[in-house]
Amino acid sequence: MARQKITVQDVQQAKDERRKLVMMTAYDYPFGLMADEAEVDIVLVGDSLGMVVMGLQGTTEVTMEHMIHHIKAVMRGCKTCLVVGDMPFMSYNTTIPAAIANAGRLLKEGGCDVVKLEGGADFAPTVQAIVKAGIPVQGHIGLTPQTASALGGFKMQGKSAAAAKQIIDDARALEQAGAFSIILEAVPAPLGKLVAEAVRVPVIGIGAGPDVDGQVLVTHDMVGLFDRFVPKFVKQYTRIRPAILEALAEYRQEVREAKFPGPEHSFKMSAETLAELKKMIA
Repeated sequence: MARQKITVQDVQQAKDERRKLVMMTAYDYPFGLMADEAEVDIVLVGDSLGMVVMGLQGTTEVTMEHMIHHIKAVMRGCKTCLVVGDMPFMSYNTTIPAAIANAGRLLKEGGCDVVKLEGGADFAPTVQAIVKAGIPVQGHIGLTPQTASALGGFKMQGKSAAAAKQIIDDARALEQAGAFSIILEAVPAPLGKLVAEAVRVPVIGIGAGPDVDGQVLVTHDMVGLFDRFVPKFVKQYTRIRPAILEALAEYRQEVREAKFPGPEHSFKMSAETLAELKKMIA
């Protein structure tokens, strides 16, 4: 039986049933297709594409046009996962009307199911307004990459009791504002457990320990395709970059030695046609 499309209600039900949610990133058609075949629950078209796909140093240069382009590509392959479109830096940070309009663009032009934005209690009014406009919102607290420089860099958050309490308060504020789930990034594992227990909506961790409601990883990190750096919380389930480099080296060698293409990779022409052709061009 073919799997049905995952919905926001399915995500909430997973927490109610204590079933762990599986989330991954995708930025193009092939990875969207594989996410569907692997029966992943949620796919994030994240602004992390700035680093792992576009070669930028961070996420702040990613635009709405970039996000829409990549969301459309993922949606062509991803038919049953719940697809989250990341709201890029400054697409929701200025005014609430602009945030609603940009969230609407991701759904209307990109085709994703829901949007995600970074920030805690300070952005609760923005989340509430977008939800009121009919667009489901996933929150993102803890380490927020778009504003990492203001947090001291890509470092663990919630180290002190006061900082940890603020993250719990942020989660509660997002839940009250109507967020259907929350990404929690780079916090101590005990804090991850407390955050998941503090709210009724699913908390999906990335570097937040095992006691949250699900996990998300950047797929390029998980499969060893991106090697600029590997965060502490990433497990590399395979390393495909060395295999690709090995294949490219073999291809280069065979081309230079005239071993590729061989007869099995070439189209044939009859001797008669070839003879006739040579007469025509003589």
